[in-house]
Amino acid sequence: MRVTYLVDPLCGWCNDAGPALEKLARRDDVTLEFAPTGLFAGEGARSMDAQFAAYAWQNDERIARLTGQPFSEVYRSRVLGKTGCMFDSAPATLGLVAVRVTEPTREFEALKAIQRARYVDGRDIGSLPEVGDILRSIGLPAAAERVRTLDDELTQAYRRQIEAARSEMQRFGISGVPALLVGDGTERHLLRGNLLFGRLDLFVSQLQAA
Repeated sequence: MRVTYLVDPLCGWCNDAGPALEKLARRDDVTLEFAPTGLFAGEGARSMDAQFAAYAWQNDERIARLTGQPFSEVYRSRVLGKTGCMFDSAPATLGLVAVRVTEPTREFEALKAIQRARYVDGRDIGSLPEVGDILRSIGLPAAAERVRTLDDELTQAYRRQIEAARSEMQRFGISGVPALLVGDGTERHLLRGNLLFGRLDLFVSQLQAA
């Protein structure tokens, strides 16, 4: 069973879907692939100000209450408190695409490292040099170098990925992430991302019924 996970590294709900995805990825009957959507890149990016930071933290607190996943005070002070910076998922998404190009089997590992860097360690994943440092720290120097140089191949791969993911979002009427597509090609079916925050056995039964 192929499961495509529509994600954005700046989505708090996507961060907290990690435990369910870990369990899903370990199943022998599931092939998990990632589709970064660039939801908060390009026209979806915006500058960070005090009002938006307060809104983001309020939403993060709600997510933490519902899922039990942490959002650290370091993240609150160093990331949300850094007014004037950009809320832009393009650098982190470029990092994920660079991993796909160089070591595709480690894409999930890279996503988790990037999310942890932001939400736990309070690092700015809206910065290309920071994303490169994160990738290098988990032993992905080739991907880190691709992020640093931003060669044409990586840029084109990034654009293709975003276009493909957004095409699927339009096809299935998806307005936000996380979301899951089950199956291949024209046989794909949509499962809403809220299933990732319940019991795994119920989630798997929904996957098998899709």
